[in-house]
Amino acid sequence: MRLLRVGAKASKEGFGEPEQSRAEERDRPALLGGTAEGGTLRSAVMAASELYTKYARVWIPDAEEVWKSAELTKDYKQGDVVLHLQLEDGTELEHKLDPKTKNLPHLRNPDILVGENDLTALSYLHEPAVLHNLKVRFIDSKLIYTYCGIVLVAINPYENLPIYGTDIINAYSGQNMGDMDPHIFAVAEEAYKQMARDERNQSIIVSGESGAGKTVSAKYAMRYFATVSGSASEANVEEKVLASNPIMESIGNAKTTRNDNSSRFGKYIEIGFDKKYHIIGANMRTYLLEKSRVVFQADEERNYHIFYQLCGSAHLSEFKDLKLGPANSYHYTNQGRNPVIEGVEDAKEMSTTRNAFLLLGINESYQMGIFQVLAAILHLGNVEVKDRDSDSSSIPPNNSHLTVFCDLMGVTYQDMSHWLCHKKIKTTSETYIKPIPKLQAVNARDALSKHIYAKLFNWIVGHVNEALHSTVKQHSFIGVLDIYGFETFEINSFEQFCINYANEKLQQQFNMHVFKLEQEEYMKEQIPWTLIDFYDNQPCINLIEAKMGILDLLDEECKMPKGSDDSWAQKLYNTHLKKCALFEKPRMSNKAFIIQHFADKVEYQCEGFLEKNKDTINEEQINVLKASKFDLLVELFQDEEKVTSPTGAPPGGRTRLSVKPDKARSSQSSKEHKKTVGLQFRNSLQLLMETLNATTPHYVRCIKPNDYKFPFTFDPKRAVQQLRACGVLETIRISAAGFPSRWTYQEFFSRYRVLMKQKDVLTDKKLTCKNVLERLVQDPDKYQFGKTKIFFRAGQVAYLEKLRADKLRAACIRIQKTIRCWLARKKYLRMKNAAISIQRYVRGYQARCLAKFLRRTRAAIIIQKYQRMYVERKRYKRLQAAALAIQCILRAYMAKQLYKALLQEHKAIIIQKRVRGWLARQWYKRSLAAIVYLQCCVRRMRAKRELKKLKIEARSVEHFKKLNIGMENKIMQLQRKVDEQNKDNKALSERLSNLEILHTAESERLRGELNRLRGAEEDARNNANRIATLLEELARLRKELDATQTEKKAIEHWADTYRHEMEAMVSELKDQNNLLKCEKDDLNRMIQEQGQLMTEKMQKALEEETKQLENDLNEERSRYQNLLTEHLRLEERYEDLKEEVSLTVTVPKPGHRRTDSTHSSNESECTYNSELAESEESSRGREDVTKAALDMSLFLKLQKRVTELEQEKQSLQNELDRKEEQFQRARARDDEDHKKARGAELEYESLKRQELESENKKLKHDLNEMRQSLRENTGAGMAAPGSPAYKVLLDQLNSSNEELEVRKEEVLILRSQLVSQKEAMQHKETMTEPIMYTEDLKNLKDAGEVTQAYMGLKETNRSPKFLHKPLEVNELMNRLRSPTPDYHELNEDGELWLVYEGLKETNRLLESQLQSQKKTYDNEVEVLRGELQSMKEENNRQQQLLAQNLQLPPEARIEASLQHEITRLTNENLDMHTDDPSKYRECRLLVLRRMIDLMEQLEKQDKTVRKLKKQLKVFAKKIGELEVGGQMENVSPGQTVDEPIRPVSIPRKEKDFQGMLEYKKEDELKLVKNLILELKPRGVAVNLIPGLPAYILFMCLRHADYVNDDQKVRSLLTSTINSIKKILKKKGDDFETVSFWLSNTCRFLHCLKQYSGEEAFMKHNTSKQNEHCLSNFDLAEYRQVLSDLAIQIYQQLIKCMENILQPMIVSGMLEHETIQGVSGVKPTGLRKRTSSIADEGTYTLDSILRQLNSFHSIMCQHGTDPELIKQVVKQEFYIIGAVTLNNLLLRKDMCSWSKGMQIRYNVSQLEEWLRDKNLMTCGAKETLEPLIQAAQLLQVKKKTDEDAEAICSMCSGLTTAQVFLSPARCPLDFPQNRLRDRKESPQLLMDTKMIYPVTFPFNPSTLALETIQIPGSLNLGFLTRV
Repeated sequence: MRLLRVGAKASKEGFGEPEQSRAEERDRPALLGGTAEGGTLRSAVMAASELYTKYARVWIPDAEEVWKSAELTKDYKQGDVVLHLQLEDGTELEHKLDPKTKNLPHLRNPDILVGENDLTALSYLHEPAVLHNLKVRFIDSKLIYTYCGIVLVAINPYENLPIYGTDIINAYSGQNMGDMDPHIFAVAEEAYKQMARDERNQSIIVSGESGAGKTVSAKYAMRYFATVSGSASEANVEEKVLASNPIMESIGNAKTTRNDNSSRFGKYIEIGFDKKYHIIGANMRTYLLEKSRVVFQADEERNYHIFYQLCGSAHLSEFKDLKLGPANSYHYTNQGRNPVIEGVEDAKEMSTTRNAFLLLGINESYQMGIFQVLAAILHLGNVEVKDRDSDSSSIPPNNSHLTVFCDLMGVTYQDMSHWLCHKKIKTTSETYIKPIPKLQAVNARDALSKHIYAKLFNWIVGHVNEALHSTVKQHSFIGVLDIYGFETFEINSFEQFCINYANEKLQQQFNMHVFKLEQEEYMKEQIPWTLIDFYDNQPCINLIEAKMGILDLLDEECKMPKGSDDSWAQKLYNTHLKKCALFEKPRMSNKAFIIQHFADKVEYQCEGFLEKNKDTINEEQINVLKASKFDLLVELFQDEEKVTSPTGAPPGGRTRLSVKPDKARSSQSSKEHKKTVGLQFRNSLQLLMETLNATTPHYVRCIKPNDYKFPFTFDPKRAVQQLRACGVLETIRISAAGFPSRWTYQEFFSRYRVLMKQKDVLTDKKLTCKNVLERLVQDPDKYQFGKTKIFFRAGQVAYLEKLRADKLRAACIRIQKTIRCWLARKKYLRMKNAAISIQRYVRGYQARCLAKFLRRTRAAIIIQKYQRMYVERKRYKRLQAAALAIQCILRAYMAKQLYKALLQEHKAIIIQKRVRGWLARQWYKRSLAAIVYLQCCVRRMRAKRELKKLKIEARSVEHFKKLNIGMENKIMQLQRKVDEQNKDNKALSERLSNLEILHTAESERLRGELNRLRGAEEDARNNANRIATLLEELARLRKELDATQTEKKAIEHWADTYRHEMEAMVSELKDQNNLLKCEKDDLNRMIQEQGQLMTEKMQKALEEETKQLENDLNEERSRYQNLLTEHLRLEERYEDLKEEVSLTVTVPKPGHRRTDSTHSSNESECTYNSELAESEESSRGREDVTKAALDMSLFLKLQKRVTELEQEKQSLQNELDRKEEQFQRARARDDEDHKKARGAELEYESLKRQELESENKKLKHDLNEMRQSLRENTGAGMAAPGSPAYKVLLDQLNSSNEELEVRKEEVLILRSQLVSQKEAMQHKETMTEPIMYTEDLKNLKDAGEVTQAYMGLKETNRSPKFLHKPLEVNELMNRLRSPTPDYHELNEDGELWLVYEGLKETNRLLESQLQSQKKTYDNEVEVLRGELQSMKEENNRQQQLLAQNLQLPPEARIEASLQHEITRLTNENLDMHTDDPSKYRECRLLVLRRMIDLMEQLEKQDKTVRKLKKQLKVFAKKIGELEVGGQMENVSPGQTVDEPIRPVSIPRKEKDFQGMLEYKKEDELKLVKNLILELKPRGVAVNLIPGLPAYILFMCLRHADYVNDDQKVRSLLTSTINSIKKILKKKGDDFETVSFWLSNTCRFLHCLKQYSGEEAFMKHNTSKQNEHCLSNFDLAEYRQVLSDLAIQIYQQLIKCMENILQPMIVSGMLEHETIQGVSGVKPTGLRKRTSSIADEGTYTLDSILRQLNSFHSIMCQHGTDPELIKQVVKQEFYIIGAVTLNNLLLRKDMCSWSKGMQIRYNVSQLEEWLRDKNLMTCGAKETLEPLIQAAQLLQVKKKTDEDAEAICSMCSGLTTAQVFLSPARCPLDFPQNRLRDRKESPQLLMDTKMIYPVTFPFNPSTLALETIQIPGSLNLGFLTRV
């Protein structure tokens, strides 16, 4: 063993300490690991030239940043005095080395170690490395906690971080200190764990300068203990412990320039625990309250918070008597000139303080007393003292503030004013009263104020301790020390001296503890250790507290009559100057001294030391206060311990307490009072050190990052000052002196496997590591091999990392070389192939160019040939054309000349012909005229002669006869002419049918004329002259015929005009029709789209409501199951307490051993003991069963009430079902109504159609007649019936007629649809559900265009202007003949236009209806939600009342249930009466009627029961008679079993069993014992059918039901339930047992449902199974009990499974490398130290999969329902995902890209397992989604907006806190508002204790009960098959 001297050089060279004197004090040896010769901490195996090579990174000093990083640009060689460096910003510089020391700059750590959560894991341990690591974690990673060995370094972020919630506390609970990221909770958990494991008290020492966060850290530590441990009683001790914080902060904290809530005192809180490590109480000790702050505050500072809180609440009525004003009006609160703290409301803080007082038992009267004292102090500060002369002073007689002070304190004004300005001087013989000057009087006033406040402070602390004190014996405690850190200011006084003295003592204790831990670590690892020099601050402590030390000299000077600060300073100079290296004198001052503390040099001003150390007070002033009438003030100053309790009631009358102690006590009091402050502080500090030395300490060092309170801003100068002062660097020094870097063999092998050769790798990892290290590191002193770890000197890990990096770099170079060769060869081959290809393509291109040239040459020749030919041919054609033109012109000229000659000749001949003809005609005319004249003359002569003859003959009769004969012939001719004329008239009448009216009169006249002519036959002689008349008439008829023809032409002309106009009108109508169709299509499309949108909205709303209802149902189910679990837990606790009481009270009989107690939800218990005798067991069992049955009946009544509550809970779901059924019924009713309405409309339409058809026929007939007349009157001209114009006219008229008929039918259909649709809409308006309008929209879609148009014509067709009569024929004719016909009137009253208008109305109507229905739907949804909320509240209230009732005795429980039911009905009636009296009366009548009906039904049931009982008795008698008669023939099964088996085999017939098992009443205990209590699940699961115990129990139950034995049924069910609970309590940790009974309980429950006789459960039964249904008893209530039991078993199964999986998850999912080599290993440093619990083993992902396979196979063997297995697997995967994600969120070392890939691979393996088991649909995969997204978050980029969008879409399963506050979070400047709109919980961690609500879907069995055989291994031979 060798002595290692490294202290001085380590301090000087390794840490840049400027003080050399410190090395002289580091001469105390201590135990520390390591065996080495001398050297510096930076020395390593290699020479400096090997470390300081090019590209090596170093740290150089910097004035601004303390240390700055640089990189070597040139190798360092031995003897160089300058280093060539390059800064990170690219600046080149030369760093000169110290010519004396030649010390090189500190080397930087490798990148793998940057950001480590333990500073001792750094390879290079020095100040710049520590500072840089803290800065990287604080600034870059936003991590405020870092380990430094056993110290937790906490940097104040000046920002509220959500890392202190209950979920974080639960995450750290039970974890080892190194398994999670550094946290104050990890330190608290380590202390709590060591207290429980080592049975040793613990301490947490929180230190740091003001504003560093000490108080908050201590507060969070106390909160952790209060949350994790809880209180052992119901007094909420943990809340009281936490409530002490606001009280102590208000009276002991103040605002300073560095901190708004600075603790101005030190406190040590001992939190007491009992044997079960529950909090039972606490005790607080305070140190060195800064009393001077009461009377003086510097600028920008405040007095204690309580004063400002009191002033801020002065407006309250209870504070009026204190006569307070604003804080600015008091001298003690306005000196800092800044009475307000930003963001703090003093009045609100006052309310918090008062509530804390109440919680700690300090009642209102005592609180008012405290506030009265505080107000008096404020008024005392405002008392003005005036000078009377130079040696005396006085107070005016009526000083208002002093008056208020005296009134509040209960003292006389004269006494107080007198002793404020006088003092009493006692001598041995006399007593003098001497006046004092103003300055001394003011000091005396301030001293009194400080003294009163100190007394009040101590009184409050004492009463807080009294409230936190517990009567239970304290087993252990954890102390939390919140003490000031090392302080140095510009002016340092007595307070800073005491604070730094305390820190020296704490630093010494810290150093000793660090060495102790190092020694334990080395001894555990069996490493040789030797003594080592280290810095010890005992000389500094001796300088302060030793004999003739600073404190001793101060006390001595205080005893001197004329002692002063100056004389004391001279004594210090004379005693210690030049004798102690740690004491110095300032050069420019004789009233100050300098002490070299462990952290820094501090200069103290001597002024005020003596006064503060004496802390003198005028005793007469104290006597005045003791004589006060104010009880609290007397209590503050009395010597007794306590007179009254703050928790007691105030006395009724005010009494004076005696304040005259006896002499002995007075002398003792005066002696105590004479103790100086320094002596008291030294004694209390010594007591504190003794307490800390008796405990295991844990250290928290708080660092203040900047002086401006900027969030996450790091000031290196301030940080390094605090690091030097708080001992963090001292820890680094100690670690660097030994072996700071520590690796397990597995970690070393995994990390440096690359440095090993194949032959070096052995099966023994430890031997492999030894061989490799001996080869790599030549000096064996630089490492040591422990039992489980390898220890390295400082810098060795960096050296190994350098070797590893070099090896990897060489391997990379080799790989690069090979790859580059391969790439170059590939490139060459590609270039070669490319060249060949290029050549091929070039040559081909050239060949193609040659071929192209040849083709072009040949083509050019051909083109030239044809071009030349074309030119020549064109020239030839031109010549030929010219020749032909010349020939043509010549020939034409010759022909013209010939033609002219012939023409002249021809014209001459014609002229000759005409002249000759004219001459001949002239000659002929003259000759003819002469001949005619001759003939006339001759004929005239002959006529005269003949006339004479006729005159002669006329006179004769014969002549007359001849004349008549000629007349008859003429008459006959006329008759023939008349007939012909008649025929013509008839023809004309037929042709002119349209003019029949005009021609009828003419026909009559002609007929009359004909009759007249016929009559003229008789008197023809008289009527001869009528011929001329007839001829005239004929001429007139001809004229009329001409007029008719003219009219025909006019009609034809009008027809042509009308045809053109009709064509234009038809085209216009077609255009309008097309437009209407387009608009109609658009409207249809819009309506369809709107309908589709509304349908989608309604569907989404329905889905959301359904999901909401499902979620509510799941919440209610989960709440019910949680209440059930809590009820069972309380029952277990009750049973345990009952057992403990029975064990402590009663003594067990000999031979009797008590078994585990069981618990039951029905408060019954059946205890089974295998050691009792059979008779005792049966008798005991009968008693227990009877008692259990009675209790079970009572429980069933309560359970029935639970069922009713459950039914009320499910009422919403039933209401939803009823609504859906109501919708369906309404739809069916609407369809029926629609059909009826449609039938009526069809009848109406048929009548209307017949009427219209008759009108159409009439119009067609008129039109045909008109056409007929036109055809008859039209001649064979252009307008004939067969002419094109006539056909066109007819076609147009026919098409117009058809179009009008179609439009008319459409309008009629629309009108009929309107009526039906209006009725349907009116009916649907009564319905409130929007889904029916969705169906209406669908019907509208099906109805098509007609339905859409009809809705628009709803109102327009009813207007008067559209109601017209059918057109007459004459009106039609007039319209046709009018010059400008009204085509709109012709268009069926303009109804085509109505269609268009109607379509517009349709859209508006639908929109208005949809809007109204949406409003109605929203109102209904709000109403339903309100009802749902009220039902939830009612359900919760019912469950609470049920839980309360279950804790009452049976009699009180029934009474309470009845009272509760009466109250509920009364409240409902009152509510109804309040809301609506009429409705209340109706409801009351309904209730009365319902009660009457129920009473009648009850009477009927009673009659039926009595009747059945009578029948049962009759049948029982008959059965008894039959059994007596056939006793020998009919043997019961039970007797058959009891008979001995004879060897003779008697053949018997197969019996038809009924699936029942008979047992005797006394065999019930044996049945339960063999089938439940002593049954081994493994044998049953392997050899027998699944669920056999459940089938056997049900078959026994069936027999009890068959024989109608209700007592037997109740007893069997109660015994079964209690036995299952007992076996679960006994073997609740065995997964196989719990799974077995979960399966059997579910099967038993399914059997009760399947054979209950209810139709809902009998759908899948066979006829035989239906015959086996229970016939006498309804066990629905017992089904609920069994369901609750199944829930309990399921939760027990989940807990058992969670306990098995919990240790595997983190190791298997996060830590184990399933993909080898993906992630690197980092050194662990000291965070996994010996004090933590060692790991139980390493689990892998295969371990988890094997365990999951085990769970699944066990449940399958037990026959668990598949749906239940799915729920179990889903819960398993949720636990795996939640635990993995929580650990990932709290572990920065796991947040890397490789770890994300590792997690995703592990998740894929779990998904593969789900696929193999066909469980992908169970929802287990979805529970892993947050973990998958977190793993993806580790691998994505987080820089651009696109990355932000990707993260937002990807992390849908993660909360905003998990995305931005986890170790893998995005940068703070990342766009966070993208995720802020999420409605989610702000909780960071997932709830690992959450259990999904379980359901038990009905699963009927196909197994026939009669086929079940009972194996003999179950020992159930007493059962008989029936």
